[in-house]
Amino acid sequence: MASVAQFLRSKVSQTVWYAQASSSVYDAIAIMAYRQVGALIVAEHGRLAGIVTERDYARKIVLMDRSSRDTAVRDIMSTEVHYVGPQHTTDECMALMTAHHIRYLPVITAGQVIGMVSIGDLIQNQIAEQEHTIRQLEHYIYGNGFQAARHSVQTQ
Repeated sequence: MASVAQFLRSKVSQTVWYAQASSSVYDAIAIMAYRQVGALIVAEHGRLAGIVTERDYARKIVLMDRSSRDTAVRDIMSTEVHYVGPQHTTDECMALMTAHHIRYLPVITAGQVIGMVSIGDLIQNQIAEQEHTIRQLEHYIYGNGFQAARHSVQTQ
C-alpha cells in the first residue's frame, strides 16, 4: 500500500490546475477539456476556495438550465473540500472518497495544494499493485518454491 507522496511521484503529470472563483464556468470547463482533467482547484485571493468538477457542471448548470458563460465558478463549486496529506495511504484515499461520494482529493501540505488524486488514478494504482502481487506469487509458485515441493513429492 503506497503513501500519497509515493503515488504522486509515480504520476505522469503532477500539475494541479486551477480556476479563479470569479471565472465563468465556461472557462473552467474549457480548462478541464484542454487539460483532460475532471476537476479544478478553485482559488480566490490566492487561497483555496473550493473545487469544481464535471459533476458540478452537469448538476448545477446543465440540469438547472443555467448559462455556463454567465455563471461564476463560485456559484457552483463545492466549498467543503475533503483533502489528504502526503502521509496518507492510497487505501485511506479510497475510503474517504467512498464515504463522501467524491471522485477527487486535493493533496495539501503546509497549506499548499501539491497534487490531486482522482478515483481513476487510485483504481489504476490498485490494479498495478495487484498485478505486481500476482507476478510475485507466480514467481514463487513456478520458481523455487513450487519446483522444490514438486521434486520432493516425486522422489518419495
